This record gives sequence, C-alpha cells and structure tokens, in this order.
Amino acid sequence: MAEIEKLGKLIEQIETVLLGKTDAVRQVVVALLAQGHVLLEDVPGVGKTILTRSIAASLQCTFNRIQLTPDLLPSDILGVSIYDAQTGQFTFNRGPIFANIILADEINRTTPRTQSALLEAMNESQVSADGQTYPLGPPFMVIATQNPYEFEGTYFLPESQLDRFMIRVRIGHPSKDTERRILRTQPARTRLTTLRPVMTGEELLALQEAVFDIHMEDAIVDYILDIAEATRRSAELTVGLSPRGSLSLMQAARAAALLNGRNFVVPDDVKELAPAVCSHRLMARAFAHDGTGSAAEGVFRKILETIPIPQ
Repeated sequence: MAEIEKLGKLIEQIETVLLGKTDAVRQVVVALLAQGHVLLEDVPGVGKTILTRSIAASLQCTFNRIQLTPDLLPSDILGVSIYDAQTGQFTFNRGPIFANIILADEINRTTPRTQSALLEAMNESQVSADGQTYPLGPPFMVIATQNPYEFEGTYFLPESQLDRFMIRVRIGHPSKDTERRILRTQPARTRLTTLRPVMTGEELLALQEAVFDIHMEDAIVDYILDIAEATRRSAELTVGLSPRGSLSLMQAARAAALLNGRNFVVPDDVKELAPAVCSHRLMARAFAHDGTGSAAEGVFRKILETIPIPQ
C-alpha cells in the first residue's frame, strides 16, 4: 500500500528536524492516524512547536497556529459574526480554528473560558456560532503545547478538556550526542523551511479509514477493559479511565499496528501506548510529582504491571 510507505517517509522527514526523538514522533503520528488530538507537555525549548510545524509542513493540509495568551477570547479562536450594512445581515468570519492541523501553543496560559472554546471543535469536529454549525476538516487535528503546571502564569486544564486529547506526549531533553548535533546543524533553522509535503490530505484520510479495518482479538479488547476497570477500582485514584479513554486506547493501538505494517493488534501495541493515552485522564488522591512525571502516571504504571497480558 503506497500510503503506508509514505508513513515511513513522513516520520523520516520529521526526524530530520526533531533529532533523536523517534518515540515522540511516532506517538504523534499514531494520534494523527487514529483521528485524535495531542497534548505536548514539557519544559520550554525542547522542540514542542518544532515537532508540530514539521508535521504540518510534511502534510498537504491547511495549518494555523494559535498563540494562546491570558487575554485571548473564545471568538479569537472560533470566529465572530460581523454586521454587513450593505446586505443588512450578519456574516460569520471564520477564526483560525478552521484548518486541518491546528497548533494551540501554550494552551495552559489562557483562561479556562477560552480553553473550553476548543471542546466542541475537538470532540465533534465542528463549531457552533449564532445558531449555525460549521464543520471542521476532515482531516482535523489539534496539537496543543503546554508548560508544566508549576511554571508561573499557567492554568490547570479542566478534566473535560484533558479527556479530549488522545495522547499526551513528553519530548524530554536530548542526549548529549544529539544535542551536539543540534548545536552543529541547527535543524530548526536550516531544514524546517525546506520541508515539502510527502502525503496529501486524501492519502491521510484513506489511512485514517484503514485504521478501522485493523483486526483486534476479543482477548485484547478484554485487556483494555481490564486496564480501565483496574483504574476505577484503585484506592490511589479519585478519577479512573473514562469510556472515551478506553476507546482512545483501542484506536491508538490499531493505528500503531498500521504504522508497524500489520493488519492486526498485538498486546504490546496496547501496553506501550497505554501510559501516554491514559495517564493524563486520571487523577491521583495526592497531587505530587515523582520520577515518572506525575502521581497519576506513577500509579497507572504500577496498575498496568498487575494486569495479565493476553497470550
């Protein structure tokens, strides 16, 4: 299948700009195939914006960047109706949300009211304004970046907003050798502007439809359900995995199988993606950071190791 071969070229091209971060790139591409949205959470300067821009440059799709600030209003994202004196009617001027790939930069620096303006767009791929509904895409994908919550000037994303993101990706600092290559070549400056699309929107849509045809055994469905049920029973969590989270894990596993050239899901597809798909949807009884990044993620990883893997 020619489109699947182009997936390899897509990843290779992105990695010429974001060096040494194969896992992060693959997770974002998985979400792209599974028609999900991505939350890139990490400290400033590790390549969150560069990753999004390189993906957008590699797809023949429309792209808009929204810089989210404390004074941004919902209408600045969705659009606004303006009265036309000549026709005597209101005309809806579309906002920057009307594109195939959206970079919502520093989403947790804007107010909860503006954050919530993205809910309908992310969940239903549409915008409602003045009694009218306007479709978005397809394809339609929001890649939001955010700094860790302890950084000054940040707001917590509400649970309903977090649940709309299929995957939370942490890029992390590069290794010393990789950072040396970055300092020597400065790929964000020298290569980003030279990227050309390797896949059309129609080819991407065909791959997204192909994800639904990936076979998943009942035993693996039960594995996902066991994971979800274990988070809901855990005494260390106040909020377990939602049905939307279970569905996201299933679709992400299917997309991972397609990315790996298979037409069926294996248990490792689920287990490898589960922390990135599930952890941000959970709430621990004690909010604290540990070696895994957050209390909820640490609890989830312990739970995951207790669930028997289907053979």
